[in-house]
Amino acid sequence: MRRCDAVVVGGGPAGSSCAWALRRAGREVVVLDRASFPRDKVCAGWITPAVVAALELDTEEYRRGRTFQPITAFRTGRIGGRDVVTRYPRAVSFGIRRCEFDHYLLCRAGAEVRPATPLAGLHRADGVWTVNGEITAPVLVGAGGHFCPVARHLGGGGAGEPVVAAQEFEVALEPGEDCPVEPEAPELYFAGDLKGYGWVFRKQGVVNVGYGRVGGERLSAHVARFMDFLRRRERLPESVTGRLKGHAYLLYETAPRPLVGDGVLLVGDAAGLAYAQSGEGIRPAVESGLLAAQTILQARGRGGAADLEPYRRRIEARFGRRPSGRGFAGLLPSRLVEGLGAAVLASRWLTRRVVLDRWFLHAHQPALSLP
Repeated sequence: MRRCDAVVVGGGPAGSSCAWALRRAGREVVVLDRASFPRDKVCAGWITPAVVAALELDTEEYRRGRTFQPITAFRTGRIGGRDVVTRYPRAVSFGIRRCEFDHYLLCRAGAEVRPATPLAGLHRADGVWTVNGEITAPVLVGAGGHFCPVARHLGGGGAGEPVVAAQEFEVALEPGEDCPVEPEAPELYFAGDLKGYGWVFRKQGVVNVGYGRVGGERLSAHVARFMDFLRRRERLPESVTGRLKGHAYLLYETAPRPLVGDGVLLVGDAAGLAYAQSGEGIRPAVESGLLAAQTILQARGRGGAADLEPYRRRIEARFGRRPSGRGFAGLLPSRLVEGLGAAVLASRWLTRRVVLDRWFLHAHQPALSLP
């Protein structure tokens, strides 16, 4: 029987960040993932300087043989409307490929990794988990994304959850193939009702195209309209196409999932932590993984719900309390929402200060720094 201090189910950024912080403190960690790494992951694929700082990434080392595209501008607008280009004097984000980024973080974590190993058995007795009949630990960290089996164990993952559904494809450009999208300037185009947006992101020799929408109703039709818009605007050559892959996640403000249970912590998409306006999941994943590790370390080998409760308080201190209702925007008439959205996206000042700096870059919030 393999004994350790924590079992992490899921090797994405949330799980690997948690494992990395625990290993740096000398704890024994086993990471299980049903996939083998490197593996593809549906995601637009960029990280902010706050993620780089929180993970103490050596960017010079990382960029050797991996995609690391500085982002210094954005092109934004409504689908079918005019667009605005916003430029910055420095890099405000970095384009990455999840197949590379996730594999790098998992290897760097220094934990024992068991790839191609789904969670097949779970039992808790006397304050200790037995996982798959062969690993024991006082704490289990659910980091397996939206469909995480540990989240289901805590009662999450029901059919009524208010999901965001997305589809995307990522393809390599052929040598000499022309694409008008600037590598340093991702393009973001919003639906009129602000319930969804699409993106085109060129990262060196790769193009990532996708569309996500709250609720996901008639998603394929929205994706088709977005693709048609890009072709008509000549933002995407006809030759650039790929097989669409799907993804689902929860927004922090509306996610009904618990964060803590007896011997259990949920992190990242398993906990439903994506930012409400942008849907970004990497920064919340990394920060929640680090906060989970901090909680486990301070619990000193104890894994009861009361011992792990500080994690919930730390998440609320970092991300705010989850509102109990739909929020102000959900009460407004749809025509008013569309009018406000059009006004914001037509204004260069509001686009920079609200849409980009606040919603997408979260420039108002310093990088997470733990003692």
